[in-house]
Amino acid sequence: MAERERFYYLDNLKVGLTMLLIAHHVGQAYGPTGGEWPIQETARAAALGPLFTIDRSFFMSLFFLISGFLVARSYDAKGGWPFVKGRLLRLGLPLLAWALLMIPLQIFVFGAPGGGAKAWPIDVGHLWFLEHLLLFSLAYALWRGLRGRRPRTDIAPRAPRAWSVLLFAVALALVSGLVRIAYPIDRWVYLLGFFRVAFADVPRDLSFFVLGLVAYRRRWLSAMTARAGRVWLAAAAILAALIAAYDLVLYDLFPIGEPAWGTVYVFWESLFCCAACAGLLVLFREKAAMHGRLAAALAKSQYAAYIFHVPVILAFQYAILSVSLPPFAKFALVTAVSIPATFALAWLVRRPLHL
Repeated sequence: MAERERFYYLDNLKVGLTMLLIAHHVGQAYGPTGGEWPIQETARAAALGPLFTIDRSFFMSLFFLISGFLVARSYDAKGGWPFVKGRLLRLGLPLLAWALLMIPLQIFVFGAPGGGAKAWPIDVGHLWFLEHLLLFSLAYALWRGLRGRRPRTDIAPRAPRAWSVLLFAVALALVSGLVRIAYPIDRWVYLLGFFRVAFADVPRDLSFFVLGLVAYRRRWLSAMTARAGRVWLAAAAILAALIAAYDLVLYDLFPIGEPAWGTVYVFWESLFCCAACAGLLVLFREKAAMHGRLAAALAKSQYAAYIFHVPVILAFQYAILSVSLPPFAKFALVTAVSIPATFALAWLVRRPLHL
């Protein structure tokens, strides 16, 4: 039990990230998102622009980092085939069910990506995360199987140095920048007709999954000091404030055109992602390691909430489509009702659906 309690803060962090994801998707109907969403209001709240920029720059990568950490832990506990079987059931079955649901919806309701009533490619929507996580997990299992021996468990905990984090951020920015020459942000492709990929984000998400694997093996999460966490969190806050100030105020005074802005942004994004992830991990470890009844219920429902949050959001957005309110007020209202409604639905369906 003591071993499990050490990671309660990761459960709470995943719950917080899921709530942020819900808010992010709510905002796609009311702010300058740049992405696709079934409901689009004419009026837009400019203040939501920085929210999209800040959110997309770190929260899915933090999901991947936590997932990599837990994947390594799960493989050590279960071994090869039981781990693979568990991943196929937990990730593969929801993907299959969602795909079977989306085929008639694409034909008769939404239309396929790019327009038209087509059943192919299958639009898995936000469940792209499950696709990528399943692929990464199976690749890790294959690597462990080919390696043929258990990793060392006697490695002394040692947190990465600040200079190594900065060096990683620079390398990540360079790779991401090269990829985005051909695949800009928000350009999605469907490999094999069902594997949804935004190549612009793959270097960041994949590298953070690998970082999660390494973090578990080298016990980085327990080795990072509270002081280092505060420094990284402060750095992330400063970087977030800078991008928000530029987006809302400074752009009109000092506009930066392409490709200069793309270069500045990719370095900002990589550094912000590293700082935010490190800072939030330590913050939740130090301040949010509790696991009372409510926290336990939310943690158990988090996975189902991730899967089912989109239809809940769309239902509320459709319900107030004709209501005359400013776009930011609609964003706040739909977010406030969607988060508890999503987790309530998740609590009801997670047991019968084995989620």
